[in-house]
Amino acid sequence: MTTEIEQWWAEGERITLTVSGVPREVFVRRAGSGPVMTLLHGFPSSSHDWARAAPALAARHTLLMPDFLGFGASEKPADHTYSIHEQADLVAALWQHEAVRSTHLVAHDYGTTVAQELVARRAEGASKSEITSLTLLNGGIYPELHRPEPAQSALLDPELGPQLSAALSAELLAAALAPTFAEGYDASADVAAMWEGLGRDDGHRNAHLLIRYIDDRTAHRDRWVEAMETGDLAKAFVWGLLDPISGAHIAERIAERMPDATLHALADVGHWPPLEAPDRVASLILAAVGDR
Repeated sequence: MTTEIEQWWAEGERITLTVSGVPREVFVRRAGSGPVMTLLHGFPSSSHDWARAAPALAARHTLLMPDFLGFGASEKPADHTYSIHEQADLVAALWQHEAVRSTHLVAHDYGTTVAQELVARRAEGASKSEITSLTLLNGGIYPELHRPEPAQSALLDPELGPQLSAALSAELLAAALAPTFAEGYDASADVAAMWEGLGRDDGHRNAHLLIRYIDDRTAHRDRWVEAMETGDLAKAFVWGLLDPISGAHIAERIAERMPDATLHALADVGHWPPLEAPDRVASLILAAVGDR
């Protein structure tokens, strides 16, 4: 029996993109028609996170939903130095491949950090594709406020990290992610899909390499935060307040530092708005981008 994520993969394709000078096989799912909207996923999942919100968004937009390098159905090089800059290169290469002149940029979790790098490049005049709006959902956009779960901290440990990656299983992943969903939400299907994506081609063995994005956030904090907070880019935030990692405490900072941005606080949602409240999320994203 075909699973939902297998069907998702069947309806997309792997394309070859040159990323940091190296040809890489990258999965991309396309849908819809209209102005382009690029949707970036989180850790440790994949573009499949957008599956439930995609139909409503695709009614008005052409959707581009890639899997980052090391995630989902994209190539998963071992012993590789994964970085946010490289993932931003991947997105930029995708835009060039698809001849995207302009796009709305929507991102969750890990993807919000990639989006911050792309916005910084825009501010520096280094982007070939115009970003017309930015919508972010639950991510560590202020790294000093990020509260990693114990499993994330363990993966970052030079000795424990590789051991934990090698030992990862569906059960361990479910236990690690359980606190990040709102109480009462049944995440079993979501976590099963995440494990299927993470475990594909033994990708779970790279988890300790992929988690290094947390260090990237600290190293590039000032440049990324300044680019996000300043400039003329229309910004909206769709934020699950029950998220223990990047929830209400980061929403408070957003309201304080970017009072002119649109902030939609989801009081009953945890770390995963696209999964926990896809219909509301789709409506709020569409409202945020408007007719731009």
